[in-house]
Amino acid sequence: MEDTQREPILEEKGEERAKVEVWNYVLGFSKIAVVKCAIELGIADAIESHGSPMTLLELSTTLKCDPSSLYRIMRFLVHQKIFKEVQPKIPSGPKIYAQSPLSRCLLKSGEPSMAALILLESSPVMLASWHGLSARILGNGTSTPAFKAVHGEDLWSFAAANPGHSKLINEAMACDASLALPALIESCLEVFNGIETIVDVGGGNGTTLGMLVKACPWITRGINFDLPHVVSVAEESDRVENVGGDMFDRIPKADAAIIKWVLHDWGDEECIRILKKCKEAIPEDKGKVIILEAVIEEDEIKDELTNVRLMLDMVMMAHTSTGKERTFTTSKTTITHGF
Repeated sequence: MEDTQREPILEEKGEERAKVEVWNYVLGFSKIAVVKCAIELGIADAIESHGSPMTLLELSTTLKCDPSSLYRIMRFLVHQKIFKEVQPKIPSGPKIYAQSPLSRCLLKSGEPSMAALILLESSPVMLASWHGLSARILGNGTSTPAFKAVHGEDLWSFAAANPGHSKLINEAMACDASLALPALIESCLEVFNGIETIVDVGGGNGTTLGMLVKACPWITRGINFDLPHVVSVAEESDRVENVGGDMFDRIPKADAAIIKWVLHDWGDEECIRILKKCKEAIPEDKGKVIILEAVIEEDEIKDELTNVRLMLDMVMMAHTSTGKERTFTTSKTTITHGF
């Protein structure tokens, strides 16, 4: 009898919790909007330059903004645990704001900045294509991709015609390289043993190769290979050559090819074409193709990155025509077919 009485109560509580959760979705966009605002204002940079926690007045004076509006922004960001509020030395003193590991990721420069990734994904260009996501699904794969439906051309053509957006993409990919390469170098440096020349397929502004040749002094030549409009603005660096071209036509010859966050932009057939071009570019006896991509686990293996991997897959659906994040099985199948 007691269990029968409890069930409606538990169900009612579950419905109430669901309503609260839905409000988080209703207003969920506010998180990325406020974080973008914090980056544009330079809040983390101001506290970092100050060298110690700052009061609201100090912060608003430095940023030249309205203190009452800034207080509301900081209240939100502290609640999200992006900044910390520390106790003033005087009990009745003003609030003092300090950096946290999260806020340091919002620095416009330095490490471990992830600001460029946030600025890219929160840009009006990238946000617009999310509104076409359902239309793509309803089209059963035959409809116009979400990005093209909104902007009239695919992401890569749009970037070629809009240098400002191309710069956002390149800076975001360089940001990712700065995060991923140290881990790769620390855990898998032996992969690069014996390699004297290496080509980075879709290497953007050359950040990946710049870090790699610095860590591997035996690599005598790195080839940063990307579309002509991308490499035309890439900086020159020691032992790295910028080469423009189309990876579907030809990839420069080298001992090894590295591909980071490229294959997920394309469907299986396109990936096979890219991998075949890689095979043509490297020596048959000792050539290597080194692939860096996210892998989705479908066996209910949950870790702190599971949500990120799944969200990345949604990003591919919104921003590319055929791109997707792959499971270990589909990745292995694509590579086997490609080679």
